[in-house]
Amino acid sequence: MKSFRIQIITLLLISTAMMSIVSCKKFLEEDPKNQVTITNFYKTESDAIAAVNAIYAYLNSVDNFAVGGNTAGVYHSTFWVMMGLASDEMLNNQLGAANFDQISSFSHTPQNPSIEEIWGMDYKTITLANIAIARIPGIEMNATLRNRLVGEAKFLRGLMYFNLVRIFGQVPLLIEENNPLLPEKATVDAIYAQIEQDLSDASGVLPLSYDPGSGRGRATSGAANAILSKVYLTRENWEQASIYAKKVIDSEQYELWQDFADVFKLSSRGGKEAIFSVGFGDAGGAIVFWEVGQFNVRLLPAALSAEGIQNAQGWQFPTEYLYNQFDVDDRRREVTFITEINGANGPFTIRPYVKKYWDRQMEPQGNNSSNDFPVIRYADVLLIYAEAQNELGNSQTAHDYINEVRKRARFDGTNYANALPDYAGLNQELFRDAVLKERSMELVFEGQRWFDLARTGKLEQRVPLAKPGVTPAPRNYLFPLPQREVDLNPNLGQNEGY
Repeated sequence: MKSFRIQIITLLLISTAMMSIVSCKKFLEEDPKNQVTITNFYKTESDAIAAVNAIYAYLNSVDNFAVGGNTAGVYHSTFWVMMGLASDEMLNNQLGAANFDQISSFSHTPQNPSIEEIWGMDYKTITLANIAIARIPGIEMNATLRNRLVGEAKFLRGLMYFNLVRIFGQVPLLIEENNPLLPEKATVDAIYAQIEQDLSDASGVLPLSYDPGSGRGRATSGAANAILSKVYLTRENWEQASIYAKKVIDSEQYELWQDFADVFKLSSRGGKEAIFSVGFGDAGGAIVFWEVGQFNVRLLPAALSAEGIQNAQGWQFPTEYLYNQFDVDDRRREVTFITEINGANGPFTIRPYVKKYWDRQMEPQGNNSSNDFPVIRYADVLLIYAEAQNELGNSQTAHDYINEVRKRARFDGTNYANALPDYAGLNQELFRDAVLKERSMELVFEGQRWFDLARTGKLEQRVPLAKPGVTPAPRNYLFPLPQREVDLNPNLGQNEGY
């Protein structure tokens, strides 16, 4: 994924043209100016490119003058913070953020603003994708590029619906440029069928890679296949999960960095382990409205201020339970966590915080973060393949692929240590526990944990181990629909238990 440029004027044009579906109130409102802008805009090849770039922009962050004010994008922070807090991996320390406290303790209600934000930003992104998918085929332009751009829009729409269906269950399935004013919810099966179709269509037209300097951050066929493998894993379709994960593996486009410490270096953005990521900061050349991501300000401990790290707030931090899952010689523990600070009066120990997104050499002050958010990376695909193979009864293959990830964790920066032996001889049930644990250690704070615990039915079992006194209820396998959406659209209804 090499670099691509998002034109600011494009964002303004498309955002103005966007028929927003943040609130059902918007389904009842029509703005003739929007219709004129959409009609006039989709005329040229440059219009098509700009339109798809505008969809990508909603993944990080935009200043959406059409709807007013700064708007954090889909993967800016709320998504991955919420998925961490609603699990056994993350705790909240952000004063005044009752929305996050509620999610961490599973006391959230349909009025929670974080839930509303996720709903709104995903559907805004879907709206732009729907318009692009409808309009770009009618533009006279290079056919290969036209097909690719439509494929990118379908990939992004499929990805957004994959988020929505896992988080909320039944939601409106809006795939046309013009949709019902008060849409009904689609079945989960219908939503997944559309996700699979979108990603399959994308896989068939997207390239394996892009020319250097022209496409970092753009979707590839590998990205579509990787997300499809996770879709099928979530659906417990082990055969298809294996097929699509193996397509990614056999493409020979990706491999693990030898050293886990290299995964999150700024020099590794768009590198061999990155399958699909969202860029922040300079984004490797892309223009974004927010200059930085929030990895450092959210995750680095406030105690670093004594060392000149001025914007570290430690708003979210890992549970002790998560930290204790790591062997002392696991390279991932050293890279992922910070537990000691060299202060003015010497080193002192602190509780664990997460530092893996901080490239200390390139961003020594820690005030900003230009790192990417990894939507899916190669290690994840290896673990998907291992899990699916275990469920299919192919024990040796499952062990081989989980051990690829395990081997990397043994590398201490110079040599392979004698710790962390390969998994061997695990029966099917023990392997399930092993791969779930391996995912928790490999994918810390990457927005994966709630999804993993929810799809495996482990929320009630695992969360109390990390958060004594906190026990999720059966309703917590889905989040509530935003109450304002339910109030404005009688066709929606609320998820059970809320």
